[in-house]
Amino acid sequence: MDSGLLLSIATFAYALAVACYVAGFAFKFPPAGKAGTAVTGAAALVNLAGIIMRWVESHRLGIGHAPLSNLYESLVFFAFAIGLVYLIMERKFRTRAFGAVAVLPAFIALAYASLSPDMDQQIKPLIPALQSNWLTAHVISCFLGYAAFAVAFGISLLYIVLAKNREPRGDEPAAGSLIPPADVLDDLIYQTVIFGFFFLSIGIITGAVWANTAWGRYWGWDPKETWSLITWFIYATLLHARLIRGWQGKTIAWISVAGFAAVIFTYFGVNLLPGLHSYQ
Repeated sequence: MDSGLLLSIATFAYALAVACYVAGFAFKFPPAGKAGTAVTGAAALVNLAGIIMRWVESHRLGIGHAPLSNLYESLVFFAFAIGLVYLIMERKFRTRAFGAVAVLPAFIALAYASLSPDMDQQIKPLIPALQSNWLTAHVISCFLGYAAFAVAFGISLLYIVLAKNREPRGDEPAAGSLIPPADVLDDLIYQTVIFGFFFLSIGIITGAVWANTAWGRYWGWDPKETWSLITWFIYATLLHARLIRGWQGKTIAWISVAGFAAVIFTYFGVNLLPGLHSYQ
């Protein structure tokens, strides 16, 4: 069994998890939600096994680097990180209401990585600048942050949709509903963003140290560096607005949506611009 097969299995497992969460939410059937959690956990484990297997395959080819160096490998890790962060948040807050919207990005990321005909899945040697332990620390930190922001984005969309539907009837869900109260969703967004902001900050710091090791400077205003900083400021604004200004509800949810749009551009959009960080 190779890494490609494991990751294909994980892709369909994430899709099944989304279907379970949707069924549990739509039909108010808790066992389906529990099945979604179990399948998400299994998908994340198979996803991780695929990452480890690809690392082993790299060593067999005499290359031997962590599978985090190109677009394909980053998408595979991104999917795993989303699944992991979601499971942490589900356990912490004891609600599966946002399972479908949180796990869906993991499925999309892994499906794009596994099924896109244009995706280069070959294992290749690293260029000298990437041959550093800082690569692993930097990429893992950044993608744990991105994953948390993806989960926060899903919760934010859920909040915005539900807030619009609840306005005529008030903010509290009906008795027996699987939907948490608005203040719980709001706190979920806030706590998830804190998690992501912490790891993004570590990612920027480790990236600066790595840049100094590789190129002799901590910061060079490369497009990805610039957009990483823009993303950092958007989420810093969200946290500042929540802590200092007391903003809550849809305003915070919309800032979270804007932040994730910046994440997506940082991840994909800068590939269209010349720079040192363009994924191939």
